[in-house]
Amino acid sequence: MSMTDPIADFLTRIRNALQAKHTTVDIPASNMKKRMAHILYEHKFIRNYIVIDDGKQGTIRVFLKYIKGSAGVPVIHELKRISKPGRRHYVDVDNLPRVKNNMGIAILSTSKGVITEREARRENVGGEVLCYVW
Repeated sequence: MSMTDPIADFLTRIRNALQAKHTTVDIPASNMKKRMAHILYEHKFIRNYIVIDDGKQGTIRVFLKYIKGSAGVPVIHELKRISKPGRRHYVDVDNLPRVKNNMGIAILSTSKGVITEREARRENVGGEVLCYVW
């Protein structure tokens, strides 16, 4: 079965695991998904992630993070896919989005790689807005 939108699948698997209060979720690996998982880890939206090499495509195991002292409230409130296969959303450096008044992050695919909107502002590049996370 071919997958039309692997990034939407990545976000949906995390969203579903959070809703079911799982501690981990396994996602088929790709370089873009590895970079997105690394960004989520850097910004403390997930506890950790590891790449499991199975000799084929590989798997990313994401360790989800919940707020301490609350009855299983996830750190990630929402994952929203912005650019879709049917409608791509590109922005230049002057129109980079601010997510929830800079409380969240926007993940972009640029000529400098997959980075957040803050890094894109620093690097002075625009690109395709993949998703919002807050």
